[in-house]
Amino acid sequence: MRNHQDDLTLDPDDWHAFRALAHRMVDDSLDHMATLRDRAPWTPIPADVRAALTAEPLPHEPQGAERVYDEFFERVLPYTNGNRHPRFWGWIQGNGTALGMMADMLAAGMNAHLAGLDQAPKLVELQVIAWLAESMGFPRDASGLLVSGGSMANILGLAVARHAKAGYDVRQEGMFGGPRLTVYTSTEVHSWAQKAVELFGMGNASLRRVPVDAALRVDVAAMRAAIAADRARGERPICIIGSAGTVNSAAIDDLHALADLAKAEDLWFHVDGAFGALAALSPELAPLVAGMERADSLAFDLHKWGYLPYEIACVLVRDAEAHRATFALTPTYLRDEGRGVIAGGLPFADRGPELTRGFKALKVWMTLKAEGVGRIADVIEQNVAQARAFGAAVARIAHVEVVAPVSLNVVCFRYAPPGVAPEVQDALNKELLLRIQEEGLAIPSGSQLGGRYILRVSCTNHRSQWSDFVALLDGVARLTAALDSGA
Repeated sequence: MRNHQDDLTLDPDDWHAFRALAHRMVDDSLDHMATLRDRAPWTPIPADVRAALTAEPLPHEPQGAERVYDEFFERVLPYTNGNRHPRFWGWIQGNGTALGMMADMLAAGMNAHLAGLDQAPKLVELQVIAWLAESMGFPRDASGLLVSGGSMANILGLAVARHAKAGYDVRQEGMFGGPRLTVYTSTEVHSWAQKAVELFGMGNASLRRVPVDAALRVDVAAMRAAIAADRARGERPICIIGSAGTVNSAAIDDLHALADLAKAEDLWFHVDGAFGALAALSPELAPLVAGMERADSLAFDLHKWGYLPYEIACVLVRDAEAHRATFALTPTYLRDEGRGVIAGGLPFADRGPELTRGFKALKVWMTLKAEGVGRIADVIEQNVAQARAFGAAVARIAHVEVVAPVSLNVVCFRYAPPGVAPEVQDALNKELLLRIQEEGLAIPSGSQLGGRYILRVSCTNHRSQWSDFVALLDGVARLTAALDSGA
């Protein structure tokens, strides 16, 4: 047992030496970010590196910060999935920024606990939420919370919907207080929705997946009919989920029609705007997501089309009291005494299930002030222009077809050589995707539309230049020609 006068600490023994190492960490990180274009988007992890990172025994003795950093630099930094690279267009992932990286460092240095408390970081988060509400067309006094990602933001929005529309005290009674609660969305909905109804104990059977039209937007008439049928069976509809940019194709539902339907049926209207909601920052693109501002709750990511480092997303709730009533709980040890460090209470703990939260708001606050909304909107518009031009160009390659409207920033295409069975075409498209990735050419991703395998280019990349898309176009032409010849 240590003596109580030992005075042990985890601070550096030599602050001067650690400062030099810290400067090296910053310089190496910025150098790596500045030279991304000089490397392939993705490099497979060598076998020896993989073994070193997975087979090391638990370290019991100090190795020293410098030695550990050297290992990070050699074995971790070079081997990411590539989402910072200018030719990364897989899934819908953002790239991060140099300022955002430094903001995260500053936030970590402050180590603020963001349940609330009487501190400047709380005021920064409240300001950021007000700015985001204004930018999305919500009232500035709307409630909101910064969370890890779109899934969590959407889940919290649906939690408020359930509490507000269940028809009984769901916090007290759980799922035993009434009929089955039902939620309505499109067949193109992101997987968060199923996870949410399962997590809430409602079950996947409570999620009504409504068919879509030729543009992959939800069929509003079919949704209306589904609501009526469920009411006739004695079930209780509670929420409509609209998409401001579906994950597969960036299709945007008719949000005004869904808002009208929700109002007529007295249902909660939630919008999943994971990436597409940020189109509202652009005066040119904002009409595409019109109606979103009528939602009762809205979820969107800032580490996608806000370009910030992971992880940062936001849920906005129009009715602040409904938001608070869903989550607020104040034990005696967290009571606001009106003065002191806890004055003002724990507003963020009252808006979600987490008590412990980091200072996510700093990178948003610094970025919005440093860059301005207009510059971010310009880059968003550039991404949309790039996607539309790429969609038109890839469709001119022999035996390649664009299989969904390019409504925003996602291009879905497929290699479809004539006289080849659709199942064989699926296999060829998977091979095409893997060759593009493994060559280090670019990172698109794969998915399915209409039961068929497709490639997706999703542009939420502030580093992409048109020359990057030309490189992918040339690669697709070369590789599909090789597949045509059987190579």
